[in-house]
Amino acid sequence: MTNRITGRYERTVAGGEPVDAFIPAPLPPHEPPLTIAGRLADRLRLAEHALARLGLASEMVPSVDWFLYAFVRKEAVLSSQIEGTQASLVDLLNFEAAVGVAPSADVEEVCNYLDAVAYARGQLAAPRGLPISTRLLAETHKRLMRGVRGGDKAPGHVRRAQNWIGGSRPANAVFVPPPPHALGELLTALERYVHAEDDLPKLVRAGLLHVQFETIHPFLDGNGRLGRLLVGLLLEHWQLLGQPLLYLSLFFKRHRAEYYRRLNAVRVDGDWEGWLDFFLDGVATVSDEAVTAARDLFSLVAADRNKVLAREKASVAAVRLFELLPSHPILTAGTVQRLLGTTKPTAGRALDALVASGILVETTGKRRDRAYSYKAYLDLLRDGTDLPSSHSSEPRKLRLGSPARARTVAAARKAGA
Repeated sequence: MTNRITGRYERTVAGGEPVDAFIPAPLPPHEPPLTIAGRLADRLRLAEHALARLGLASEMVPSVDWFLYAFVRKEAVLSSQIEGTQASLVDLLNFEAAVGVAPSADVEEVCNYLDAVAYARGQLAAPRGLPISTRLLAETHKRLMRGVRGGDKAPGHVRRAQNWIGGSRPANAVFVPPPPHALGELLTALERYVHAEDDLPKLVRAGLLHVQFETIHPFLDGNGRLGRLLVGLLLEHWQLLGQPLLYLSLFFKRHRAEYYRRLNAVRVDGDWEGWLDFFLDGVATVSDEAVTAARDLFSLVAADRNKVLAREKASVAAVRLFELLPSHPILTAGTVQRLLGTTKPTAGRALDALVASGILVETTGKRRDRAYSYKAYLDLLRDGTDLPSSHSSEPRKLRLGSPARARTVAAARKAGA
């Protein structure tokens, strides 16, 4: 570990108590400068190769939309779970399939994440869209926090009050971010670094920027999710990955205590090297797992397609429905009728054919209002996203939300892919 000064403290007031707020130094690290050598260079090489394999895997599959749909949702669920959201991937997919009367507050938070990702990526892709900037982050934050827990804390606006992290009160907080008056200059410097020329590898810079954003903590709530979302935007902005297929939050969730310890060690000890070792290990690990998942999912779909085609009297409707399963792995009869644009009897026969083929599984056990799951596909996809009490792909009864919530998140069903 290299001891370096990574910022300064300023005495301020939070919650009526005097506290020392930390103001980080601009990037890149200096005194001494960050050197990528030895073990860290090996970590970087492995991470870059793994990320390149993930990008190549996405180009070799017949439909990257399958994996984009699935992996964006997986990242949305995992990043939200780190912040305490009690929604699994299956909960999200149940809602998107209209299983349940209305979304729970937890599912809505995940839907907001999808909406925020779709908005930010759309801006970066549009000729006149916003670049990665304070304004883009603020607009993304507005969508992330709309109508959910923390939605009353000035969504879309840089905070004007002092906040703190951890502890029962400001005086014993684990960390106190910069005071409000310092945020404008800090965010301007962060934005400049995103677009500046720098000798450090871009993957390293993405890791640095994540910590810097989390340290600045510019909003009253939602900073963790937005900071992790920023990593994906940077990978696309710098063309390290063509699609947001890296669900890095899985690594952070598995090693949550280490994640927070490494972030804090940068602020307290200047240990950028320790953080980067952890971050790059995460990129390599999850990239390799995502490649394996993509391969396994594609192999499963290919084998199951052959099952459908091998059936005598395989209907066109059944084949069409099968091709839609990777982006609709949980279905109802009404959903099938809408997707196929067909009659209720035809939709029912298509469902029956896929159930008879062992591809779809009826999950409710009811005679009416049934739901069907592409269980084998979900079992591969859901790894790491289940809650402690969630052990099956059957729909859990969602906590009832308001009609306003249902309207708010309806657009998120199409978000991300």
